[in-house]
Amino acid sequence: MTRRMRLLFLPLLALIAFVGCTQKEEKNQAAPKSQQAKKESQVVVPENVKGKWKAVKIAVIDKNSGKQSVYSVPVNSEFPIPNSGLLLKVGDFLPHFVMEGTALTSRSNDPKNPAVQIRIEEGGREIFKGWLFANFPTTHAFQHPQYGFTLVGYQPA
Repeated sequence: MTRRMRLLFLPLLALIAFVGCTQKEEKNQAAPKSQQAKKESQVVVPENVKGKWKAVKIAVIDKNSGKQSVYSVPVNSEFPIPNSGLLLKVGDFLPHFVMEGTALTSRSNDPKNPAVQIRIEEGGREIFKGWLFANFPTTHAFQHPQYGFTLVGYQPA
């Protein structure tokens, strides 16, 4: 392809890409809001699990120093990570985590797939909302430049 042809071809290609992107955006805007909204999963703690677990043990790894600290944090509570500016909010603990449709629940009270819902705030702003899995520590792991978090234990009530 000659230099002149390339000079004509590249703007045409950019125009086609721009029109295609614009059409996709118009289609998304035309869709009803109910289709655009992501269905929020609902946490369902079964009666045989409620009140049976007192706390979880969370390992916090400082990636810069390599130091690991393990904190026992009560279920459904907040814990400021010392000297970090981070606030850890521990939610529900599900000892046998399963997903059934849009419901996140526990199949039993046996710790076969332990998971805890957490939120992390930095400077009053939520920077992570998700789950830590004891058996699968890298699944949906929180990515922070300095700290890593892992569910390493749990305490029955």
